[in-house]
Order: sequence, then C-alpha cells, then structure tokens
Amino acid sequence: QSAVSVPRDFEGCSTLRKYLGQLHFLQSRIPMGQGQEAAVPVTWTEIFSGKAVTHEDIKYEQACVLYNLGALHSMLGAMDKRVSEECAAGAFTYLRDHFPHSYSVDMSHQILSLNINLMLGQAQECLLEKSMLDNRKSFLVARISAQVVDYYKEACRALENSETASLLGKIQKDWKKLVQMKIYYFAAVAHLHMGKQAEEQQKFGERVIYFQSALDKLNEAIKLAKGQPETVQEALRFTMDVIGGKYNSAKKDNDFIYHEAVPALDTLQSVKGAPLVKALPVNPTDPVVTGPDIFAKLVPMAAHEASSLYSEEKAKLLRDVMAKIEAKNEVLDQFMDSMQLDPETVDNLDMYNHIPPVLMEKCAALSVRPDTVRNLVQSMQVLSGVFTDVEASLKEIRDLLEEDEAQERKLQELLGRVPPAPTSPPGLAEVSKECSKYLELHEKASFTNTELHRAMNLHLGNLRLLGGPLEQVRAALPTPTLSEDDKEVLQNLKRILAKVQEMRDQRMSLEQQLREMIQKDDITTSLVTTDRSEMKKLFEEQLKKYDQLKVYLEQNLAAQENVLKALTDANVKYAAVRKALAEVEHKWNTTVQTLVASYEAYEDLMKKSQEGKDFYTDLEGKAAKLLERARAVCQASEAHRQQLLESPEGPGGPPEPPAAPPASSSSSLELLASLTPEAFSLDASLKGKQRMNKQNFLQAQPGEGLRAPRPSDDPLSMLDPLWTLNKA
Repeated sequence: QSAVSVPRDFEGCSTLRKYLGQLHFLQSRIPMGQGQEAAVPVTWTEIFSGKAVTHEDIKYEQACVLYNLGALHSMLGAMDKRVSEECAAGAFTYLRDHFPHSYSVDMSHQILSLNINLMLGQAQECLLEKSMLDNRKSFLVARISAQVVDYYKEACRALENSETASLLGKIQKDWKKLVQMKIYYFAAVAHLHMGKQAEEQQKFGERVIYFQSALDKLNEAIKLAKGQPETVQEALRFTMDVIGGKYNSAKKDNDFIYHEAVPALDTLQSVKGAPLVKALPVNPTDPVVTGPDIFAKLVPMAAHEASSLYSEEKAKLLRDVMAKIEAKNEVLDQFMDSMQLDPETVDNLDMYNHIPPVLMEKCAALSVRPDTVRNLVQSMQVLSGVFTDVEASLKEIRDLLEEDEAQERKLQELLGRVPPAPTSPPGLAEVSKECSKYLELHEKASFTNTELHRAMNLHLGNLRLLGGPLEQVRAALPTPTLSEDDKEVLQNLKRILAKVQEMRDQRMSLEQQLREMIQKDDITTSLVTTDRSEMKKLFEEQLKKYDQLKVYLEQNLAAQENVLKALTDANVKYAAVRKALAEVEHKWNTTVQTLVASYEAYEDLMKKSQEGKDFYTDLEGKAAKLLERARAVCQASEAHRQQLLESPEGPGGPPEPPAAPPASSSSSLELLASLTPEAFSLDASLKGKQRMNKQNFLQAQPGEGLRAPRPSDDPLSMLDPLWTLNKA
C-alpha cells in the first residue's frame, strides 16, 4: 500500500526501490510467475488510456513499480532536482531491457525509448546550463548543446512513430511541437558558441555564417513556440537579442574591416555532441537500497547447489593462481640459495663502526683492574728469580760432585788403586742420585717455565691494549677500505636485494588478500534471486571481482625474471667487493677472538705462575739442604784423600810417582777455581739446548702483539703440570 501511494519526494523513491527489491527476493523463492503455482492477479491502471490492466505475474508488479519509480524521478527533476533525470532514465532503461513490453501500452518499446531520451535530454540541458554559467570554452558548450539536440531528435523519432501517435492521442502533437522547438533552440545555441569560437580563432567569415545559422534556427524555434508559457517566450526573446546583436556586429565588421569570404554552412565541419550524462543503472537487489532481505531464511535447495558450484569455481581459480606462485617461488628460492646472498649481512659495514659487546665487556672488566699487566709481570719476575736461585744451587752441587770425582781420578793416577777410607761418608752416591733427580725435574720445569714466559709475552700486548683507551681498541680492529665505485656496486646490490624482498612481500600480501576474498565471498543471496539459466553468467560476473588481484599477481610474477637478471649482473660486479669484505671480516673476527682469548688466558697465566713459584720454592729448599750435604760429603772425601797422600809408604811400595804439576792449592776450592766453566755442563742429553738463566729469562723476546697462535699452538695447552714435587 505504501508503494501505491508514495510521497512525491526522495523518500517515495526509496520506498519504491525497497518494495521492488523485496519483490525480487520473493520471486526467487516462491513460484509466483506467469502460469506458476503461487501466481496471484496484479492490477494497475494505464496512465494514458486510464484502463485497468491485470496479469497473474509478479514481474508485472515489478514492472509497474519500476515505471512509477522513473515517473517519480522525472517529476522530481521538473522540481529542480537536477540529478533525478538520470535516475529516471535508468529506471526506464532497466524496464525496457528486462521486462516484456506486452504488459501495457505504457511499457511499449517506443514509449520507453521516448521517455529515456526525454530524460537524458533534460539532464544534458542541466549540464549545458551549468557549463554556460561556469564560462566554459565555447567549443565545449557547443558540443554539449549539440548533444541535447541529438537526444531530442531521438525522442522526436519515437513521437513520429505511428504506434506512439495512436497511443498518445492528442498530446502527441503537442509533445512533438515542443520537442522540435527545443531542437531548433539548442541548435541555435550550439551555432552561437561555434561562432564565438571562430571569433576567438579570428576566422571572421566562419563567425558570420555560424551566427547567421543560429539566427535562422532561433527564428524557427520562435515559430514553434506559439502557445508556450510566457517564461519560454521571454527566454526566446533574450536569446534573439544576443544572437541578433552578435550577427549584426560580425557582419558589419567583416563587410567593412576583414572582408573574409563567408563559407557555406554545409562546407564546415558539423558539431559532434558530447554525451556527458547517462542512465544510472538500477540494481534491484542492492542491499543499501532494498534493506535486509525479509525472506533471507527461505533458501531453496537449488541455491545451495549453485553455491557449491560457485565454491568449486573459486577453488579452481585459487589452484591455478597458487600453481603459478609456487613455481615462481621455487625458482626464486633456488636462485637465492645459489647466490648465497643474505640481505641482512651483505652490507655489514656498520659492524666496523663500534666495538663488539663481548670485547666491551672485557675492556670494562680490565678497567676496574688497572694493575693486571703489572701483577702478571711481577709474578713472572718473582718466578724468574726463584728459578735462577734454584738453578744456581743445583749447579753448585753438580760442580762439587764433579770436582770431587776429578780429584778422585787424580789420586788414583798418583797412587793407583786407593783403598777405601774407613771414615769416608757413605752419602756421596745418595747426594749424586738426588742431584740427578733434582736436575731432571729442573730441566723439565725449565721447559715449562720457558713456555709460560713465551705465553705471557704473547698475551701481554693484547692485555695492555684491552686495558687502554677504547679509541685504541677500535683503531686496532681492522676496517674495510672501499672506493666510491665499490660503494656504488654495494648500494646497487642492496637496492636490488630490497626489490627481491619487496617482490616476495607483495606476492605474499596479494596471495593472502586473494585467500581472504575467496573465503568471504558468499553469493548465496544473489543466487537465490537469479534464474538457473543466468547462473553461469552470474558466476562469470562474480569472478570478475578477482581480476584486479590476478592482474597484480601476474605483474609480480612477470617482474621476477627481470629482477633476477638484474641481481645476477649486480652479483658479478659485487664479486671483488665481496671477497675483500670477507677477508676483512675474517681478520676482524680473528682479532676479536684473539683479544678475548688473551683476556681469558690472564687468569690461567697467573695460576701457572703461582704454581711455578710454589714448585721452585719447594725445590729451592730441598736443593739448599742437598747442597749442605754435598759440601759435607765432599769435605770428608777431600780429607780422606789428603790423609792418603800424607801417609808414609811401606817397603815394596809402589815406585815414586812422577812429579805432579805444581798445584796452587790442594783444597777443593782451589781445585774448583782451576776448572774451566765447560766442566760444569749438563749431561749429554742436555747438550745443544739453551739454558735459561735469570738474565735471559727476563730479556725473553716479546710476543707478536695481536698475532695469536692457533688453538693447537697455544703455549698454555703445552704446559705440563710439573709444579707437583712432593715435599719431603
């Protein structure tokens, strides 16, 4: 009932649209078409004949509502609602294209075409008026006006049709006369503005003929305007004043000033219309217009089946797209793996601008212990002192034993076999045995001590560096030196790698969008309102919504070949730079590891140094005791030899021995002084080895600073825990 008596405003248009949409929803669920089970009679009155027309078809109800919608929009357009003419044209166009013309004479093809062209002509009139008020270019205004003429000519052809004349009766002549008047009037306006354009182009002959043609057409319009309202007559008179004045002025100027030839009108190019309006499409099922579907819960089984078929179409589309994406992704992954280019590490130049955290931690630890190096040096000096003292004691013991042995040999040479002295101390062999044991221990410890000293010198420079200013530590770390060309090559590679990543990200994003769209795409409502014969067409239309995403994906996939080609070229240029950066990075990592290793070796050096001191302190005490014993035993042996030399020989004794070389003294000290330093060499197993004394221990060659041994060459790994002499 609301659709029958609608208010004449846009609220009424909204009511008609909602009713039309709900009728469409109802039709798709209940068989109410012509000849179907639930068909009911529908009656409407023809507007021109006044007859009541009845059809048992729900589509007739829709057609009548749609006709009234177009009529209401045309009425609103006449009330200065300028956009309504296009809406009216849209309603009449949808009615002409989607409904039978046999329902009523009001809905015949000719009448609907007449209405459509009248609506479009009036809409173009509105646009022409606005263009003239906005002072648009004369040629554009002329084309817009020419299009108004074209629309009204189409309407006039529909009016001249015999079928239309019989349907409209008397009003057919009045409408035809009014339309013809408008044709002449707007043709005059078009030629008026063409004349203005000729004036702008200084084509004064063309200007005269256009103004003359506009004047002729306006006179024809005035003839046809008899009986029209006063407002129309006034508009025609105003236009006559404008065109007449333009024509007279142009003719006078050309006759007296320019003297250009006036061409015939048919020799000039005709003005082509510019259609700037169109019939706005009508969508009966648009939810914005129709509101919620009040029959939504009534879904036929056929709609479910059609929805399943549409889901399969979507799945097929997704499979096709994903097959292309996966193929390209596989090629891209294999290519990037072969290149071994990581965008995160291809440019690690920033790494060289700061000290790594692990090294900063070691520097901070040494900064709170400023005496680290001094303590290590002092500890090694103390160890060196004890080492020298022990070595001196053992050397003295060895010298005493060697001297005693030499004296014993001389005595045997003088006297022959010497009988054993009854008072001779029995500990000489024990002293010699203990001395050999201590010398062996000292020899092994000497090697360990030398390695410890070498390790200290090796790490000492690094420890001093870590304990110094951070600027020196940063300066000690190697940094790459790149030319401007190298930097450009690096930047180009980074840019292309960024493009590769951007291509990956965009591909993933488009794929995700496609999946989400397919998942959310539910056209069951549309399927309910669509005939089975239109299903395939509906599927094609609905799948078009994915065309834009597919185009983007295809462009992304097609770009991969060009990107990889550019990356290959950039990688070739990057090869030399890559090698140089890899070498610098290796040196940088080695330097950092060396400095860290030196810090970690400090505690081990101090521990080994302390163990060495403890060992030599213990050995020093034992050596001192052994020295006292050796002195006592040697003195006793010397006394025994003196006793034998001073005792008288018995008869039959041995012959007088040859005169001995003059001796400066018979004491052991004098014999010791007469011996050369070579007599105090170690046993044969130690010949050729350099002996360590205090002086050369302290003057050992310094290490090579930052150059560190490989882990297998680390002196500390060769240290033998020899500082374990049992304390007796």
